[in-house]
Amino acid sequence: MPRPGPISYDHPMRLKRVPFLALPLLAALAIAPSATAAPATVPDQREAIAMAYLDALISHNAADVPFAPDCTRVEAGIQTGYSGPQLTHDLDTGPQYQLVQRIYDVRLSTAGNVVTARYHLDSGLAGQRLVTVGITETFDIPDGTIHRIVADIVPVSGS
Repeated sequence: MPRPGPISYDHPMRLKRVPFLALPLLAALAIAPSATAAPATVPDQREAIAMAYLDALISHNAADVPFAPDCTRVEAGIQTGYSGPQLTHDLDTGPQYQLVQRIYDVRLSTAGNVVTARYHLDSGLAGQRLVTVGITETFDIPDGTIHRIVADIVPVSGS
């Protein structure tokens, strides 16, 4: 009588036999190096990464924003960011971000590796709102890090 293969769990209440010859293949797959493949980033993860950036605009703490080392940012056609470390430093301490009081009406959409955030931002000094702007910001997030940000800013009428 042939000896049955090892037992594995397929379902909490159901056992399944795995052919003995399949074990070396499964072991090889389990220990194969995965450094050549970039981690899969699904749309919800990309949106969470974009939201981490928006949160840092308010908190002035970019620790949770995963910038690629060579990340760039362009605002109104002018390059304002030249590297991940510089963008992190600016979010943490830049005077231009100290004026941000509130972000609201955030709407996110994803198409491939690009997340588009549309939102309103209030800025001001000493607790007084000076202006409200509408921002459309696109984030290129191909591998779990932000590689490029493009921001278009339009004043909101009546602000």
